Amino acid sequence: MQSSVATTTIPPELEAEWSSKKAALISRLKRVEGQLRGIQAMIDREADCEQVAQQMSAARRALDRSFYNMLSCVMERELDCANLSPDDDPKQRLQFATDLLSRYG
Repeated sequence: MQSSVATTTIPPELEAEWSSKKAALISRLKRVEGQLRGIQAMIDREADCEQVAQQMSAARRALDRSFYNMLSCVMERELDCANLSPDDDPKQRLQFATDLLSRYG
């Protein structure tokens, strides 16, 4: 995800943390994908509507959690003071993170 804020070099410890979070996010999205395939199968076999609705609700919540975890990672990277160069404006980075939350949250 690109930001409108100028980016600086990411410290290795943040990159390692992001790699771990990225793997967890992809794993979570694969589980959501499996849930959605299961819902499709339920609909094909004409399962009870309430059971389908229950599974759809669970998949939606799982996708919401994935989204908020991803957004949290973006905000952490944007707000990491150690990652700021002298030319960066911390208020601008905070505004970017706030805008993301407002737009997609």
